Amino acid sequence: MKKFNIRKVLDGLTAVSSSSSSSTSAASPQSGNRENELIPESLQSEHFQLCKTVRHGFPHQPSSMAFDPVQKILAIGSENGALRLFGQAGVECYCQHESGCAVIQLQFLVNEGALVSALADDSVHLWNLRQKLPAVLHSLKFNRERITFCHLPFQSKWLYVGTQKGNIHIVNVESFTLSGYVIMWNKAIELSSKTHPGPVVHISDNPMDEGKLLIGFECGIVVLWDLKSKKADYRYSYDEAIHSVAWHHEGKQFVCSHSDGTLTTWNIRVPAKPAQIITPHGKQPKDGKKPEPCKPILKVEYKTTRAGEPFMILSGGLSFDTVSRRSCLTVMHDYQEPYAVVVLLKKDLVVIDLAQIGYPIFENPYPLSIHESPVTCCEYFANCPAEVIPALYSVGSRQKRQSFSKKEWPISGGNWGQGTLSFSEIIITGHADGSIKFWDASALMLQVLYKLKTAKVFDKPRSKEERSSTEIVDEDPFAIQMLYWCPESRVLCVAGVSAHVIIYRFSKQEVTTEVVQLLEVRMQCDLNEVESPEGAGDQAPAVSPAGGASSPQSSLPQSHPSTSSNNSCDGLRDNLPCLKVRSSPLKQFPGCQVELLIQLVWVSGEPPLQITSLMLNSAYGLVAFGNGYGLAVVDYIQKTLLLNVSTAELYASTDPHFKQPRSPKKARQPSADTLHKKSCMSGLSNFYCESVKKLRSSYHSLCDGNDSSGTPEEKCKSPTSVRSKSKKLSKTLANDFAKISRKFIMIADQKDDVRDNSFSRSRSSSVTSIDRESREIISSFFFCDSLLKKSEPLAVPSLWVGTSLGSMLTISLTVPSTPEQRMQQPVSVSTCGPVVRLKGGILRMAQLDSSGTLLPQVYEPWYDPNAPEEERDPPRRRKPISPPSSQENQDCQYAVICSEKQAKVLALPSQSCIYEHNITETSFVLRADVVTMTAGVAIACFCANGHIMTLSLPSLRPLLDVNYLPLTDMRIARTFCFSNQGQALYLTSPTEIQRITYSQETCDNLQEMLGELFTPVETPEAPNRGFFKGLFGGGAQSLDREDLFGEVAAGRASRSLAQHIQGPGGMEGMKGAASGVVGELARARIALDERGQKLGELEERTAAMMASADSFSKQAHDGSLNHKNFFFGERSLKSVYLTTFTFEDFELMLNKKDRFEMVVVSCFVKEQFTSI
Repeated sequence: MKKFNIRKVLDGLTAVSSSSSSSTSAASPQSGNRENELIPESLQSEHFQLCKTVRHGFPHQPSSMAFDPVQKILAIGSENGALRLFGQAGVECYCQHESGCAVIQLQFLVNEGALVSALADDSVHLWNLRQKLPAVLHSLKFNRERITFCHLPFQSKWLYVGTQKGNIHIVNVESFTLSGYVIMWNKAIELSSKTHPGPVVHISDNPMDEGKLLIGFECGIVVLWDLKSKKADYRYSYDEAIHSVAWHHEGKQFVCSHSDGTLTTWNIRVPAKPAQIITPHGKQPKDGKKPEPCKPILKVEYKTTRAGEPFMILSGGLSFDTVSRRSCLTVMHDYQEPYAVVVLLKKDLVVIDLAQIGYPIFENPYPLSIHESPVTCCEYFANCPAEVIPALYSVGSRQKRQSFSKKEWPISGGNWGQGTLSFSEIIITGHADGSIKFWDASALMLQVLYKLKTAKVFDKPRSKEERSSTEIVDEDPFAIQMLYWCPESRVLCVAGVSAHVIIYRFSKQEVTTEVVQLLEVRMQCDLNEVESPEGAGDQAPAVSPAGGASSPQSSLPQSHPSTSSNNSCDGLRDNLPCLKVRSSPLKQFPGCQVELLIQLVWVSGEPPLQITSLMLNSAYGLVAFGNGYGLAVVDYIQKTLLLNVSTAELYASTDPHFKQPRSPKKARQPSADTLHKKSCMSGLSNFYCESVKKLRSSYHSLCDGNDSSGTPEEKCKSPTSVRSKSKKLSKTLANDFAKISRKFIMIADQKDDVRDNSFSRSRSSSVTSIDRESREIISSFFFCDSLLKKSEPLAVPSLWVGTSLGSMLTISLTVPSTPEQRMQQPVSVSTCGPVVRLKGGILRMAQLDSSGTLLPQVYEPWYDPNAPEEERDPPRRRKPISPPSSQENQDCQYAVICSEKQAKVLALPSQSCIYEHNITETSFVLRADVVTMTAGVAIACFCANGHIMTLSLPSLRPLLDVNYLPLTDMRIARTFCFSNQGQALYLTSPTEIQRITYSQETCDNLQEMLGELFTPVETPEAPNRGFFKGLFGGGAQSLDREDLFGEVAAGRASRSLAQHIQGPGGMEGMKGAASGVVGELARARIALDERGQKLGELEERTAAMMASADSFSKQAHDGSLNHKNFFFGERSLKSVYLTTFTFEDFELMLNKKDRFEMVVVSCFVKEQFTSI
């Protein structure tokens, strides 16, 4: 009988406990790999800090505009409370009101470095622009009246505020307190008027008499108010509602724009009728009747010139049969010599030159054309080669229009920042119309370099009737879905929503391509034609015939398949591409030129799925792309298809549970089970597309937020109905589809088995290759020279494949070594099977060397393929640094894999996991990138819950975790991307790009890099109007508003009318403006202001104490008199007025029969209560 040894049992339990704890610990090295702990890491948490840097693009949903003619600064307010300030090119600033309410009006304190903003929540704010980051100094919140219009006279501290009740209040902008001077609506209009005049829509002072105020009411009444006498001088009335009013510079006439498209001109001394009534765009009837009404004229400006006719500039007023959009308009003038007009449209800012014949527009130096077509994807490249930006600029400068004004851009205020970044940055945006824009993003600026139009490769149908029946999207079939760019080789790869891939090479020569090189790929798994995995070994799977032509000649569009019999109405569409390729010669200008076009074709009546992953390697000359069916590898040098397999076939050679489906190869109908699984996959795609349709369906829905979702019955259809459904989904991006589909898959799989790192889990009949094909999507690629097997002493070219179920698989590549052999010998491909599995879909893969340094991808240096033979450099592949042999160090490479849930670091070639970290449990990662910092390498992640995190490499230590931006819009998830040196960006609105940094070094230097809005400039004096005009009263008359609106003359306003709120940008914020050339003077001025403010407060307190003492003395004296004469006997009016009364005194007096005393007491009481 065997003896029972309790010690062995305890040892076994201890071993099991230790192994389980090591497997569940996050970011800790696994057992047996302790030597990897010796890899030094210099990145620490103090190297990271998150902050916003700058915002580019056109303000989203603009609502108001103002211009400072001395500082030459333009301000634009938006409906979401945003404030954008523009100076010269490169000087921009973004601010945000805390309330987020719409900005209804902006008013500059001209040449004072301050701005007043009025919001839709009835608040008025004073912004300090003398600092690089403007801040609110004061705020005033109206409680009982709605703000409709504001006016701030030139060089005045008194702001007129018109309200919806028709009243006008006056605000001191220095202290942001209300004056007791109020213009009541019932005093402004005729006493005989029985109706309310409506809200105040206009306020302005007479250009020649500051004491006369012109008030416009919505109902059509205009009042000329005398500020000194507090009464109306003249009243003007018209039947139509007023939208705006403009003065003639002499102050004798004004013009009103009305809701029926008419303009009325009034002489101020003739209020009976207008001097002129015109309808600029109205049709004049021949019988002399009134012209037909037109659309409202929203804005009018009346400007004159020293020589020539005056300008009458208006916005709107077109006839109702003319399509137009609303716009805001302002005039930049120089003492009644207008030289330009700024037109703020809903989606554009246009500046027109009024001094040149034909009125040409100025060339806009700001990056306001980001939304020229809706942005569908973007990529961010930091630390690019120095020669790339000049090369792109040289070819892009030839694309600019030549019809711009020859004058300089008139908005030229502010100064550039002194600091800069030592590396160059490029942003690439893909758009819905198929265009791609390259932007220079260096030094916190943004300037367009080059624009590429990918739609030129295809034939554009002139109408919907001419469109091909094989198109899978209705609107914007050329939209860019994703892109990959190699800056070193300047090779660009683009994937579109119509299941096509285009490869471009950069050339400085102009060429004409007679026939576009075309390669059609039949990318859909046919289960009954899958080869048996037995005996396959490491050999490459068979290339799909028909669609995957092995030579470019067989797939040229000379005999396009759209003319074949397969395109019949009765038969199924088969081997047909979604778009028709251009048949005429293509003239390609210097820049990116087409190298190869790859199109996925219809298969047995089913449309191709959109591409979910894309990557290119210029050193190998290969491009890989995948979707829900599988992946394909194309040799774009020899124009051949190397590999076309389903996801299930990637597991076939190593999966012992893979079973070959057995069925005849006749024409067949898909089984119910297969049809159900495919329909659910298509339904998932349709469900996701409908949820984000408002972001991609059209340009207007992107900006206006229109949303329409399908019914539940439409969310699960057969694959043959994908085309009719997806024709409504114009800009669907398959990378988003892959992400959202992975979420549903993950939720469903959480209730199933728990997946570990191994692939030894058994597959029952319910988990077959059919199931995997319908659920597992290719999510990412990575080309590299890696050690795949322990028997290989040197790294070999390989392709890493990541899937939506967290699997990482490898494909071995054999690439000819010399350029001559590369052009003649084929590239061999063989699948090597899976390596590791993670939780969630694979997002990013990278490679480290034995010291933990990031290994860059191998690339081919750029050469001009169209240059003359004597100038052409032979193509040369960059040789990677060979790692040490496996005999010296068994594991000399590290693979970094990041998924939606966790990150792992594997040692190669042993493929053992040395580090593991669970990134999130309650959310999932939307974007992950392996980035290079100044001090090391890290993984940067953006999660759906808004957290931005960084992990060190290779140990995966958490370095940064900030709750930055909750995911409220799929636009952010689609466009968020990280770059090297701690830079990142995302599309914060359909028209704006927000750049952020997570680098402590950049945050420390941000103040120096930002531009300055305010520059000290002397205010120019008004021109002399002549001796005789001043002698006979023709000159301007000044007004001391302090005597009218000050507390001494007008008293204080009621505290319940408005609430004063101190802003965060007070005296401390003013200190931030003290920099540059006038820094010391500004600091001295601030010190004096602080001292004056303290002295003023002390003086106010002293005066208040003296007034309180006087009041107490007076009340004591009156009390003594009251006791001497206790309301009985004869008293004069004066004695009654000076007496202090109590309620008992009032009761005694009310019992008196003396009417005279009763009248006096009632008047006194009314006055006292009114003052309270």
